[in-house]
Amino acid sequence: MPANTDPRPWGAGTVTRMGTPVLPPPTAPPPLAPPPDPGRERRRLLWFAGAAGGMLVIGLAVVLAFTLSGGADPFGDKPAGPSDVRPPLARACPAPTGLTEPQPVDPGPPPSGPRTVDAEAGISYAAYGAPWEPWRTVWSAGTLEVPYKTGQHFVTELYSGGSYHASILSAAVPAADNDAMVINLECVGRQVAADARAEYYPQPTTMDLHRDERTTLGGRPAWVTVFRLHFSRPGLQAKDELAGIAVIDVGKPTAAVLYVSIPGTHRQYDHVVDDVLKSVRTT
Repeated sequence: MPANTDPRPWGAGTVTRMGTPVLPPPTAPPPLAPPPDPGRERRRLLWFAGAAGGMLVIGLAVVLAFTLSGGADPFGDKPAGPSDVRPPLARACPAPTGLTEPQPVDPGPPPSGPRTVDAEAGISYAAYGAPWEPWRTVWSAGTLEVPYKTGQHFVTELYSGGSYHASILSAAVPAADNDAMVINLECVGRQVAADARAEYYPQPTTMDLHRDERTTLGGRPAWVTVFRLHFSRPGLQAKDELAGIAVIDVGKPTAAVLYVSIPGTHRQYDHVVDDVLKSVRTT
């Protein structure tokens, strides 16, 4: 018999099967996975839904607890509402309800002679010669920061604190709520006068009140306050001052303010307070 040159094994058997290799038995296929259980899948979905619902309930409970206890907003700080941006006098002195803009009264012709015109404030008034000279700066006075830009003045003395002045000054100050044309004259007038007493002079002071009343200046409603303040400051010769303050309704959201001050060292000019008030006219 010839030698076996086929690498495949030869199995035992009759001569007639010589040369036929023996094949390995077929491998059985892997068992099939059991079909999914619909009931089990439903139970799994229900479990997940229950867990999510529980987390939602816990979150809502935490938010409610923060809200009722006054704690911080868990969703972050909300932007603050708009602050009150009205001018100080408009906040302190809201316009009276039910009033209309007062009608102007003919004041007659202005007194003869030179005049100071304050177009921004809407008034003009008497001007004086030497020693008075034009006011050439802006003085934002007091807590109300009344911006005196127009008028006259002269230096009455120099002392360690600077210079002391006699003055006739005017300004426009916002006094109405938004674009309202009606001004609470009594409130605004007293606010401006109180601010002048507290902020313009050495403290403490005592006051002799001469006028504090509603009147008419230049045919327009006005509140006039006239007083003499007594005070003391080391090195300052002036121990008192006569002051007149008028707040005038000129038919605009801004009121005209006229401030006249005569130090006690120069009482020969006291008449200027009344003269200037009487000379007021609107522009």
